[in-house]
Amino acid sequence: MKKILLFLLCGICSAYAQPGDTDSKPVGKYASENALLQTTPDARRIVLMGDSITELWKVIDGKLFTGSYINRGISGQTTAQMLLRFREDVIDLRPKLVVIMGGTNDIALNDGPLALEDTFGHIVSMVQLAKSNKIRVVLCSVLPAYDFKWRPEVAPAEKIVKLNAMLKRYAAKNKITYIDYHSAMKDARNGMKEGYAEDGVHPNLDGYSVMKPLLLKGIAQALKRK
Repeated sequence: MKKILLFLLCGICSAYAQPGDTDSKPVGKYASENALLQTTPDARRIVLMGDSITELWKVIDGKLFTGSYINRGISGQTTAQMLLRFREDVIDLRPKLVVIMGGTNDIALNDGPLALEDTFGHIVSMVQLAKSNKIRVVLCSVLPAYDFKWRPEVAPAEKIVKLNAMLKRYAAKNKITYIDYHSAMKDARNGMKEGYAEDGVHPNLDGYSVMKPLLLKGIAQALKRK
């Protein structure tokens, strides 16, 4: 499993080599799967919307994504790209709830320089789209990272802390369930705790094992909200 994970991570990191150069189309990746899901409504459906950290979760811990749990992560994507496909990958599936986690690739400059306020705005727009379509929301922190091996000029740790603070305040103000993965997985430098990721960014099985109970608790809390 570790060799498979390292192979996948190498592929993902190579896709990050230049700003905006990812291995996935901004939209349409899940078109065939989405078409099938639209013919089989599920009142309990939960969509996880994100980037490579979300996408790899189904590779490393596929047991989570059975039944009503749908993975809509795309490696390398920024929050702007996530927003662009939010209708086809979330709203059109008519889920009960969406879990939104993104921002790592914005900070990694995958699509060029971007202010934290713009990243925050993209995430807020996804939340507002979900709520306007009567979809409950769970908002997640960005995972800790001290550096990006494929982008050594970026110092992400404190930027991630600042973005997470913005997301946490927004969630509290708007009565949205917020999952703080960052606090559970950070080390003394606000990087990923040793043993939770092979590259310091993308969780391994131990990392996802920390995230999973937090995710399930957050979903349960969101479903109870009135």
